[in-house]
Amino acid sequence: MFRGSIVALITPMHEDGGIDEDSLRRLVDFHVDSGTSAIVAVGTTGESATLDEDEHCVVIRRTVGLAAGRIPVIAGTGANSTSEAITLTLCAQRAGADAALLVTPYYNKPTQDGLYLHYKAVAEAVDIPQILYNVPGRTACDMLPETVARLSSIPNIVGVKEATGDLERLARLQSHCPDDFDLFSGDDASACEFMLRGGHGDISVTANVAPRLMAQMCTAALAGRRDEACAINERLDPLHRELFVQSNPIPVKWAVTEMGLSPQGIRLPLTWLTDEAQPKVRAAMQQAGIL
Repeated sequence: MFRGSIVALITPMHEDGGIDEDSLRRLVDFHVDSGTSAIVAVGTTGESATLDEDEHCVVIRRTVGLAAGRIPVIAGTGANSTSEAITLTLCAQRAGADAALLVTPYYNKPTQDGLYLHYKAVAEAVDIPQILYNVPGRTACDMLPETVARLSSIPNIVGVKEATGDLERLARLQSHCPDDFDLFSGDDASACEFMLRGGHGDISVTANVAPRLMAQMCTAALAGRRDEACAINERLDPLHRELFVQSNPIPVKWAVTEMGLSPQGIRLPLTWLTDEAQPKVRAAMQQAGIL
């Protein structure tokens, strides 16, 4: 359903933490104009953990409305409570989102059977295409390829975002899952190689600040043009690294503000990028030709 560079969009905020809908409009237009393939609204980078349920639904609905069919919208609807994940996924469906992205339940550390039953329950409750999201570095929960394979037989579970950065996982997923099951990288640093080895796209933090380059790199990688893809990715490598110099989305929100696309707003317990870290992110932006 989706291919290429998919931006994990920040949720722009005013300095008081209120959602900035004018900046959201600018960002959606920016990505449409830059060749981004799809938008993930209210994922990890969109501060899903700091928005309440009503705000979560509002941002999804606004993003879908602003996209206006020009670009697909994937709604982040995962939660560590199955009932909450169902509620958020219903919200995404009613808002007209093209799909939902559901992170593994965090903190409570379910078993593999628990993960299977959690995702099965959401898929059966809400008839919208759903993408699994495995990011054990943030959730303390690792969904194994064998569990993904079990879930891939459910008709409206259509893909997985694998954010471990372990390229051996890709081979295991390819051997366990159907050919039409979408495999996305969630790790910008290894995404180019992930696609060159047969992955279908990258759900990207870097695309927030370098969308055109990310789109070009993904297009080349998906076409198997290794030299071209790697040359573009070399320019992006410092961004892939420095946008994680502090916890995501702290650095990327600072970078988007430096570009004049969003005010200086982030919610506690997240804090603004420190003065010591700012030169590192700025230098990476300069290398990519953004500043």
